[in-house]
Amino acid sequence: MIIAIPKELLRGENRVACVPDVASKLIKSGFEVVVEKNVGLNAGFRDDQYIKAGAKIANTLEELYSNADIIFKVQRPIEHPSGKHEVDLYKKGSLLISLAYVLHYYDIAKKCAEKGIDFIAMDMIPRTTLAQKMDALSSQANIAGYKSVILAANHLGKIFPLMMTAAGTISPAKVVIMGAGVAGLQALGTAKRLGAVVEVSDIRPAVKEEVQSLGGKFIEVETSEDMQDAGGYAKEASPEFLKKQQELIFKHVTEADIVITTALVPGKKSPILVTEEMVKNMRAGSVVLDMATEFGGNCEISEKGKTVKKYDVTIIGEPNLPSMVPTHASEMYSKNILSLIQHISKDGKINLNLDDEIVKGCLITRNGEVINQRVKDLIK
Repeated sequence: MIIAIPKELLRGENRVACVPDVASKLIKSGFEVVVEKNVGLNAGFRDDQYIKAGAKIANTLEELYSNADIIFKVQRPIEHPSGKHEVDLYKKGSLLISLAYVLHYYDIAKKCAEKGIDFIAMDMIPRTTLAQKMDALSSQANIAGYKSVILAANHLGKIFPLMMTAAGTISPAKVVIMGAGVAGLQALGTAKRLGAVVEVSDIRPAVKEEVQSLGGKFIEVETSEDMQDAGGYAKEASPEFLKKQQELIFKHVTEADIVITTALVPGKKSPILVTEEMVKNMRAGSVVLDMATEFGGNCEISEKGKTVKKYDVTIIGEPNLPSMVPTHASEMYSKNILSLIQHISKDGKINLNLDDEIVKGCLITRNGEVINQRVKDLIK
């Protein structure tokens, strides 16, 4: 079976879906790998590295897709500069594997079904022990959490650690992180290593111990609501809870040097955690980094893809932080896909077994039909 790796078309995307090391492992497993010319250049991987790994270089789209049985992508397929949609370039019966945030962009599922493309969404991999190595959302959130702190620190006119100098003592920076998922915990660890005092808020009381074990202070909102779904993700909070959370958070946010928000709810608009009123009351020179701008944003006045200054506060609305660390983000994502391929294939042949819990969770379309119930419900 032939695996095709195209260049990413979405603006600002620097990652590649398969790095040379993973291409080599796939070839040893019995697959053929064809990559588009300069496919990994933005992530620091040259064509000669792919050739050395055993992959072939395609100079044209026809060469890339004409015999491709499987397509690896980072981002969802979009309109190609040639005028065609990327899905229209794939041959019928091929398998697309991509991060597509399909509960938000479910039109991709519809298009794949219409074109007879089988589609695995990496963002729908179940959160189970067996699927841990394939969990692309977690691997990319780790990178995003790290980069969020570095980016915010770069915009802050202060240093992070406590510093005693002949000119006087500098107090440590205060960082507030909203959301203690994978990204939030990585941000906490990074901010602590840089020497900041870190407070973390999350709607799930169950994460308190994790926050404290990393040296953070947990801001607890008392509630009788169950705030976590079966997969361990935060559920959509009630308006009453969000109001209570905002009231408690107000003092912490307005005293912070940096606020990082990480709250995403699959298939839903991101909850507002930092209001305009909070930003108005923050100190001049403070920084808010909103990781959720792709799906509406956690800060009421953040702007997707822009860094703006409002009320003397810098608000960063970078929607794709992993793309800013493309080398390691690509390596991790490639390994996630490799683990999935190893799970669903034998001797270079793919077997999509719908009785398998992982396949059932992430296979969105099959034989011209949308088969994932959650996605099917959205299309209706």
